[in-house]
Amino acid sequence: MSLLARLAPHLPYVRRYARALTGDQTTGDNYVRVALEALAAGERQLPAEMTPRVALYHVFHAIWASTGAQLEDKSGIEGRDDASGRLMRIAPRSRQAFLLTALEGFTPSEAAQILDADATDVERLISEAQSDIDAELATDVLIIEDEAIISADIESLVKELGHRVTGTATTHDEAVDAVARHRPGLVLADIQLADGSSGIDAVKDILKRIDVPVIFITAFPERLLTGERPEPTFLITKPFQPETVKAAISQALFFHPSRQREAA
Repeated sequence: MSLLARLAPHLPYVRRYARALTGDQTTGDNYVRVALEALAAGERQLPAEMTPRVALYHVFHAIWASTGAQLEDKSGIEGRDDASGRLMRIAPRSRQAFLLTALEGFTPSEAAQILDADATDVERLISEAQSDIDAELATDVLIIEDEAIISADIESLVKELGHRVTGTATTHDEAVDAVARHRPGLVLADIQLADGSSGIDAVKDILKRIDVPVIFITAFPERLLTGERPEPTFLITKPFQPETVKAAISQALFFHPSRQREAA
């Protein structure tokens, strides 16, 4: 199989990553082009021990580390509140680790291969990026959960990240009423609620009123993963790990499309 055929399925994604990393599509595309030219000319090789996708990102990073990472121009980003501006304010290595895992879906181990780093270092970099993001995007949170202990655990996690819990609800009607009283910047929702009502229906009614990121935390993920309708981007299965919830909150706030549109 030719080099182009091996890499073609992954090129749209490495271009997406390059754009997010550099903050500019033209600049990102140029670095992808340079990486491909280096491969074609034999100046760089795809590491045989890596999958083609991981190897492509690894080569891209070798090019980026030797040029673009040293020449970052942060002038003009301080006043920008779009995703690119927020990303560029994160330290380069933390930004890379965060984007590789949150945007591109690599595991920390794969990200470590791409960055020539230890997996432990990548975990630390991701944590640092999430802390920077959470501090910048602190918001009001509505929790829809009928089990008091779980609701309290989620509230504690939300506050640890610097957000404010401005409403809790145990039923569909309580959730809708809470949004009417105070517009949240994030919703964390269970599916099965106290009076037999549905968290799915509550979220649908909330989204008719406002555009807000939603994270479902449920013991019944199969009710959402049906393949018959658009499925949620952020779905956490109970019992959950605290770090999983924290990571999802960071990603949901950072990548929610409404934030991109508002800043455009």
